[in-house]
Amino acid sequence: TRAPAPEAPPPSAAEMQRIDRLIIVALDPGHGGEDPGAVGPSGLREKDVVLQIALRLRDKLNAVPNMRVMMTRDEDFFVPLHERVRKARRVQADLFVSIHADAFIKPEARGASVFALSQGGASSAAARWMANKENAADVVGGVNVAVKDAQVLRAMLDMSTSAQIKDSLKLGSEVLSRIGRVGRLHKTRVEQA
Repeated sequence: TRAPAPEAPPPSAAEMQRIDRLIIVALDPGHGGEDPGAVGPSGLREKDVVLQIALRLRDKLNAVPNMRVMMTRDEDFFVPLHERVRKARRVQADLFVSIHADAFIKPEARGASVFALSQGGASSAAARWMANKENAADVVGGVNVAVKDAQVLRAMLDMSTSAQIKDSLKLGSEVLSRIGRVGRLHKTRVEQA
């Protein structure tokens, strides 16, 4: 067992002055409904784990002044990718965070990782495998976004600009360093896929 993680210090007065508007974070607990995601040896399902993580993170972020969270799902139901994107766009989210608790082809694999979008493909074989696995999840819900949804295609093209990727990598590095303080990391750098 591990001691509880130390709470992050509240933003300083100088940091708060820089925040001059409401920041909206879209939290996207992966999978849901008929799509359980990864299933552990005990039967623990990814969709349940990530929902609990997202609900706890929502409460912490909503307690920060000038921050509000929009959840793509807050119960056990399936939300197709195009609907997740639509929800985030509707509230003009500043940040879209998808939360997963994946399995891997080797049962001894351990640790957390952070991913950002890539313009040029996956940064490793593991990232390629993970991207293929997660991209296939929408088919479980009866949606094949690769060929049917123009809105998702536009969103992915918007997200793939180099400035947005650069910002994602910067934020991802910060998230990764914080996670590394309380748990094991699978990779010490932000993966891309």
